[in-house]
Amino acid sequence: MAQDPRTAVNADLTFKFTKLLENCKEHHLFKLTQFYRDRLEKAIEEEVKSISSVLKEKQHFSEKDHLKVVEQQSKAYSSKVLFTLVMGKGSAARKVMWESFVKMINRLPKLKRVLKEIHELGTDPADFMKLIRDFPEVPTQLKDIQKKHKEELRKKTEKLRMKTIQANEAVKIFQLVDRYAQLTVVSTIRDLKLVEHELLARGQEHEVWREKHLQKEIELIQTDKLFCSSFSRSKSKFGSSTAVIGVPGIGKTTMVQKIVHDWATGKIYHKFQFVFSFKFRDLNDINCRVNLQELILDQYPYLQHLLREIWKFPEEILFIFDGLDEYNTRIDFAGNRRNTEPKYMCTDPECWCAVSDIVYGLIQRKLLPGCSVLVTSRPTALNLLERAEIDVWAEILGFDHEERKEYFNKIFEDQTAAAALFKHVEENQILYTMSFNPSYCWILGQTLGPFFMKGKKLHRIPKTITELYSCYICNILKNHSFKKERDVMLKIGEMAFEGISEKNIVFKEGDLIKYNLQPSQFLSGFVMELLERDDTTQSVVYTFPHLTIQEFVAALAQFLTASPEDMKKLFEKAHREEDQRYELILRFLAGFSSQSNQLLEEFLGEFPSEKIIQVIDWIGEEVHKQLVNTNSKASKRNLLNLFHYLFESQNRPLVKSTVGLVKKVTFSGLQMNPIDCAVLTNVIELCDTIKELDLQNCSIQYDGLQWLGRGLHKCEVLRLRDNKFGDSGVKLLSAVLKEPNCKIQQLMLNVNNLTADCTGDLSSALSKNQSLLELDLSNNKLEDAGMKNLSVFLKNPDSKIQYLRLNANSFTAACINDLSSALSTNQSLISLYLGNNELGDAGVRQFFKDLKNIQELTLENNNLSACCMKDLATTISEYQSLRSLNLSCNNLGDSGLKALSEALKKPNQRLEQLHLCSAKLTASCASDVASVLSISCTLKVLDLGGNKLEDHGMKLLCEALKNNSNSKIQTLQLWKNYLHDSCAEDLVSGLSGVCSLRKLNLSSNFFTDQSVEKFRTLTRNCSSLKIIDLDDNKFSSEGRDRLLSLRNYRSRMTVIV
Repeated sequence: MAQDPRTAVNADLTFKFTKLLENCKEHHLFKLTQFYRDRLEKAIEEEVKSISSVLKEKQHFSEKDHLKVVEQQSKAYSSKVLFTLVMGKGSAARKVMWESFVKMINRLPKLKRVLKEIHELGTDPADFMKLIRDFPEVPTQLKDIQKKHKEELRKKTEKLRMKTIQANEAVKIFQLVDRYAQLTVVSTIRDLKLVEHELLARGQEHEVWREKHLQKEIELIQTDKLFCSSFSRSKSKFGSSTAVIGVPGIGKTTMVQKIVHDWATGKIYHKFQFVFSFKFRDLNDINCRVNLQELILDQYPYLQHLLREIWKFPEEILFIFDGLDEYNTRIDFAGNRRNTEPKYMCTDPECWCAVSDIVYGLIQRKLLPGCSVLVTSRPTALNLLERAEIDVWAEILGFDHEERKEYFNKIFEDQTAAAALFKHVEENQILYTMSFNPSYCWILGQTLGPFFMKGKKLHRIPKTITELYSCYICNILKNHSFKKERDVMLKIGEMAFEGISEKNIVFKEGDLIKYNLQPSQFLSGFVMELLERDDTTQSVVYTFPHLTIQEFVAALAQFLTASPEDMKKLFEKAHREEDQRYELILRFLAGFSSQSNQLLEEFLGEFPSEKIIQVIDWIGEEVHKQLVNTNSKASKRNLLNLFHYLFESQNRPLVKSTVGLVKKVTFSGLQMNPIDCAVLTNVIELCDTIKELDLQNCSIQYDGLQWLGRGLHKCEVLRLRDNKFGDSGVKLLSAVLKEPNCKIQQLMLNVNNLTADCTGDLSSALSKNQSLLELDLSNNKLEDAGMKNLSVFLKNPDSKIQYLRLNANSFTAACINDLSSALSTNQSLISLYLGNNELGDAGVRQFFKDLKNIQELTLENNNLSACCMKDLATTISEYQSLRSLNLSCNNLGDSGLKALSEALKKPNQRLEQLHLCSAKLTASCASDVASVLSISCTLKVLDLGGNKLEDHGMKLLCEALKNNSNSKIQTLQLWKNYLHDSCAEDLVSGLSGVCSLRKLNLSSNFFTDQSVEKFRTLTRNCSSLKIIDLDDNKFSSEGRDRLLSLRNYRSRMTVIV
């Protein structure tokens, strides 16, 4: 047998590291551990206790040391403690730790990636020290100019400008090192189709995404590791291109500033002798041919006489291009003209060409091959970069919980106010979800900060995003003594709206002149002012601090100035745009219709009542239309958007009049973030008649479920399948189930990453709950410990549960005692699904005796054989309560069927469904099946598919059905049973008179055109037959056509061929 390639790779890694550790000097291993410590700490989190045990076994750790590691509350902290202890123990402990790493490469993907990176450098210790020290020798002639270059970059990047909305201090200047807050960056991109607007399309909030993926193969990536080979798709040791993606305001430009500053001050990227940073926004102004040399000298003229010397060492140069999405010229990385047409080819730093050709040449390694390139972009430009020579992909996820807190502490000198504001944001689901983004954090700080300052008496704290941005705009207006606030605001809003329509976020002076705007104190306080640089003079451009602010003022201008006809056109246009560019504008318009606009009205005058009425009427009409049309994903998204409008309106009478009498709400298959869940809760709470809430496969995780919790108790049917909110989510639901007014009767929690850890809370809740009748926990991993906990509530004499689905939960025979004990006392349970577990014969034998009340039993795919069928037959004979039995996908064989049939022939048997597909049955057992069919007057469904009954067995079954005038059979599954034309006549004879038969499945057999007329006769004679499945047989195209013509023979006849 050929060796698995992965095994060979792992063996090679093991060999290389064994050799490395043998030859590595103590100091080199010490430096190697230091260099990779951050990544190794995260890589070994799942095995940190095992490594600690090895160190204890080898007597490098004492019992006390080991306990320090294993008793920490989190794996992450345990890992940190382990490294701290090892680094203090000396070289022998470090060597043992590294030897442990090598043995774990199969289990830890992140660790394997780090070891592979070292492996690819070879086993020469000198190579490792070169990697670790990262200090190439600077040529003598370049030392002075490099020093000057670093000093210039340090001066340019050491200050951080932060806008304020205070009239007396429009911009505050801080030291970058004092205000820079660490961001979460990951070594991949979540979804190449992420849309522009993170408030609308954060399908999986980044904290949950982190928790799910960072524990596995995805790594956090530090800004000084953006060019590490283990994150790279390329095997080249020199020169790579890295793309960092992030939504608007996430901190891409500030991160670039920090990278340049840290390089200039000698903290990172020592392997680069020179770093050149450009903004695509600046490059837009260069509309003539230029070369790389001129492009650099334009910003760094002091390099004039040394650039050619610098070009000699391209592997020591880093180019940074910030903001690809803002570049006006499309760079086609998939096209071939730059490789074939000389005028577009750029292979020399002094070659004159378009700026786009220079960028293309650097990224694609045509120009200065060996140099490294860093590109940042919003997700909207990802389609351009997909075909580029990008080695490392990274995404900025923004702030996690602690990083949010740190940011608020940094932007407020008053730490008490910072703590109070953060607590308020943390408790408001919408504000907290927004605050993953540094720009939103800044807006929240500027807007809400005054509410928490000592001695301030202000209006109520904003609740909706419309109220938040209204407060933000009002703070600007009241701090600027401008006489024509309304006129200027509306002009800016008109410009902003055109920008949204044209997908433009950068405005030049020409745009301002077009709308009769002139730069002023008011305007510069409202719009971020940036100096642009070209060959001869300074060009000024304007951009809003964040896209959402542009959308807000655009919506405000439309609400105050647009005619009713134009508003109607906007509503229609917004629905046509698939990219949702107007979506937030519609939310703001809905917010303007609320009663909480007094702040804005103080500056802009009373809002027109006719617009308020128009918006309210439009929302009401759209909700009514959409509620009856939720069949497609797009229609569900439209309904959810409308719920957002209802939330922004804060109009309780409107909510009650539109959705107050709704019985069912479904968003199944639609990704929902925590804000969506909060908005849905707002609707459910005001809905008096809701019966069913279907949120299957909506990517709802713990945060989202937390906000949904308040309204769930009102629903009778709650479908939450495939949301993967885990054990913590079930603990939230358990609290809902305990509520005295809980109405939930059906609860579907299948496919949610549940373990035994949640079953204690669930069992406790169900012991008190008086409403739940049906519970589905299938396709989780509850295991035997989970069954033990669930058995507690099943024993409760007050339990009302009737239907319990526990398929595919890794149960074994070890849990059967608990289940059997519960079934012996339970009086309510009538349906029990235990399919796709590992119960085995020994397991099921134990609880068969306790099935006296069970009417529906599913045991498919449980490693059962004929050995347990006699016990089951005894139970069936004794209790006669069973209505449905599923034993499919077990190895019952003919002898098992024989034992079962003896019980089914007993008088007063009332079995209605019998599922025996893929049960290893042959023609030898056909007589036993026939004996049941000949006398049964209750059996409606018989599934014998996937067996080997063959023609002879079929003949016996058909004769039995023909002779039983009381047969109630409705569905007969005979697919894949090795049937041929020779049994077709038996089928006609036996089934034509069965007046109850509705569905006949004969697919995946060997019937040919010889049987076509017989099946046509059967269909005509059996007047009750509605579905006949003959797919995957041996019919010719002509034979299939003749069979398909049967569809016209009877109303609603389905023929599958």
